[in-house]
Amino acid sequence: MPAENTPVAPLAVDVRRTPSRAAVCALAGDLDIETLAPAREALDLLVAELPRALIVDLGRVDFCDSSGLNLLLQTRMAAADGELPFHLAALSGPVRHLLELTGAKAVFTIHETVDAALAAAG
Repeated sequence: MPAENTPVAPLAVDVRRTPSRAAVCALAGDLDIETLAPAREALDLLVAELPRALIVDLGRVDFCDSSGLNLLLQTRMAAADGELPFHLAALSGPVRHLLELTGAKAVFTIHETVDAALAAAG
């Protein structure tokens, strides 16, 4: 059992913009209540910028809890409010399992790869 003051591994967030003005936000690590802040900040900023499309690359997410799922659902709603196409790409096994288990997979536009998501976004 980890000690209470064991540092939490940070969530890596990498944002890139494509020549077609889409934004790709790649997350790596654990997406949970304790590591959520950098992802929330990046996604909120991207939604406010209104790129041509917003793609979240989840291929390197090792763990995702209900707070991570809630962030993705909130981002999807905010994107819809701004008529911003929102896509999930390259789901890791843990993320795919969570989306299937909760039924949330049905509300997202999901692609096998980031490239496929970019192609679909135009």
